[in-house]
Amino acid sequence: QLQLVESGGGLVQPGGSLRLSCAASGFTFNYYAIGWFRQAPGKERELVAAITRSGSTNYVDSVKGRFTISRVFTKNTVYLQMNSLKPEDTAVYYCNSEDASLVSWGPGTQVTVSS
Repeated sequence: QLQLVESGGGLVQPGGSLRLSCAASGFTFNYYAIGWFRQAPGKERELVAAITRSGSTNYVDSVKGRFTISRVFTKNTVYLQMNSLKPEDTAVYYCNSEDASLVSWGPGTQVTVSS
């Protein structure tokens, strides 16, 4: 079964940092453009960052300059480095292919930004 496993979330104060990891289980996702998505309570899931196979990246405006997506092919892993976190970044974060079709949504990893 194709599965992506997210980890690295937690509780952090405003201005803090976290690094999320997305690891593929049972397959290699190195051929896909991969995205990090998030869903806050009462809101729709949104794509916040994506990275192509060649390393091109794009970000939603609200995280530009604060979040960085990267991938390590040898580890079959995609990362999301999140700096200068704000309370509005609080959400469950998920990874999937950029078009959200590669795998079924898993439990994600909770990020809570609060003092």
